[in-house]
Amino acid sequence: MAPKNKYKWQFAPRFRRNAFGWRSNLPVRRIREALTEIKKVARKDPVLGAEGAVTFLEKVSGALMYVDSSSGALGAAVNNAIDTLAPIIAAAPAEDKVRDKWLERLWDAVLTDEMPYIELLPEYWGELCVTPERASRWADRFLEEMRQFYWPQDTDWSYFRGTRACLSCLYTSGRHEEILHFLRLQKHAFWHERIWGVKALMALGEPAEALRYAEASRGLNAPDDLISETCEEILLKSGMAEEAYQRYAYEANQKNTYLASFRAILKKYPMKKPEEILQDLVAKTPGDEGKWFAAAKSEGLYDEALSLAEGSPCDPRTLTRAARDMAGTNPGFAIGAGLAALKWMLLGYGYEISELDVHSACRWTLEAAKKIDRVKETVANIYEMTQNRTSGHLEPVVATAILEGLERYMS
Repeated sequence: MAPKNKYKWQFAPRFRRNAFGWRSNLPVRRIREALTEIKKVARKDPVLGAEGAVTFLEKVSGALMYVDSSSGALGAAVNNAIDTLAPIIAAAPAEDKVRDKWLERLWDAVLTDEMPYIELLPEYWGELCVTPERASRWADRFLEEMRQFYWPQDTDWSYFRGTRACLSCLYTSGRHEEILHFLRLQKHAFWHERIWGVKALMALGEPAEALRYAEASRGLNAPDDLISETCEEILLKSGMAEEAYQRYAYEANQKNTYLASFRAILKKYPMKKPEEILQDLVAKTPGDEGKWFAAAKSEGLYDEALSLAEGSPCDPRTLTRAARDMAGTNPGFAIGAGLAALKWMLLGYGYEISELDVHSACRWTLEAAKKIDRVKETVANIYEMTQNRTSGHLEPVVATAILEGLERYMS
């Protein structure tokens, strides 16, 4: 079925060619707004929503031509858009002629993607084809063009934009042996191409060979984290969770924060106790033990959290927030976290620590101490901390701020 009525997309005029200047903040916001609009429409009219998704993907690269993408935020926003919109296009109950037209429009957008911004889109090509028959036709079309690049290879390097799209189509159409045959012909097969070989082997019921194939993909400039994630998935699907944990859990689940990494592993391996996972992660990061403080706290491992925070540098603001949050429910833990925050501030840790940060740590440490009648003891510990030179050089500005904080909150 085709879209039933005309709809004026609000995002479309905002993504005219060369629409944005150098700064990336506005285009990132516009991309998010476009996704919101398309998803909202797609919930009511899936075909119209898919039409909007195709229009966005046609326009986005030209609109971003002069935007500074060095921070990576813009590329991440576009990749997220592709991850979001490709399933919308694939799921739409469109007529064959409509879908065929969409695919032609999208492929034209890929071919004219100069930067490139939508280079991730070809990896979804098999899904966008929807049916094995259409995917097979596109695969044949790509293979015909690819012969001039790969068969035979006269040079050490060649590149065709349709390579990943072809592999995706071969996979969707069930032509798994052809994927492996093609990859064997290449002199330089990168991971984003070899991953289709792994998928083909899994589809052929050869997980052990798929694991070996993935491991053989490691090398110079190879994305080891993505390879480990794939290997982990193979073992988990094969019911070999313990081996997956021992070999790949840490590298395969590297997130933006230590806490996020811990939670990702915890979710994948429910048979493992949180304290066991924490212990293993701490052992793998010597020198960074304190950075697992938030992970330990999130699972209620308070003794372990304090041990990590006291023995290895930890962000003072993280410790202060913990003292604030737990002052009423677990004051003993809050006191320990607050003292650790003051300790690392005194030793010069923390980014641009201000007097306000110091006073806040003092405040919540003493608030917790009041809950369990340990104010006198806690004040003595803090004062001794400011005088103790055996642990290294103390920041005099921080020491002064601590004494001022004690005077303020004790008065």
